[in-house]
Amino acid sequence: MIRPQLTADGTAVRLSLAEHVDPLLDDLALAYAEDPDTVGRLLAAHAASVLRLDFAVCSEDATDYGRAMRAAEADGTREALLGEQPPQVDPQLAPDDAITFAGRITRVAAHIRHRTAPEGTPRP
Repeated sequence: MIRPQLTADGTAVRLSLAEHVDPLLDDLALAYAEDPDTVGRLLAAHAASVLRLDFAVCSEDATDYGRAMRAAEADGTREALLGEQPPQVDPQLAPDDAITFAGRITRVAAHIRHRTAPEGTPRP
C-alpha cells in the first residue's frame, strides 16, 4: 500500500513508491543478467524513443500528431521492455482501503496547511 508521509522539510505530502519501483528495477537487472544483448537493445531503443518524445514535446515545430506518434512509440518500447519482466500488478485498493488512504492524505495535508498558513488568514 502507498503510505502518505510528510516530506523531510514538512512542506508537502510524499507518496513513497519505492516498494513498487524497487521490485521492477530488480526484475530488470535480472533480465539484463540473463540476456544482456536483448535487454540492452530494448533499453537503447526505449531511450531513443524517450528522447524523440522529449524533443517533440519541447519543439515549437512539432505537430500534435507528431507528438502523439512519439508518445505511442515510447509506449511501445516501454511495453517491449516490460514484456521482458515478470508481470507487475498495479496497487489496487478496496473501497474501504481507498477511503482510509484518502483520509490519511487529507490529515497529512491538513497538518501542513495548519502549520504554514499565515497568522490571521482564514483556514479553509
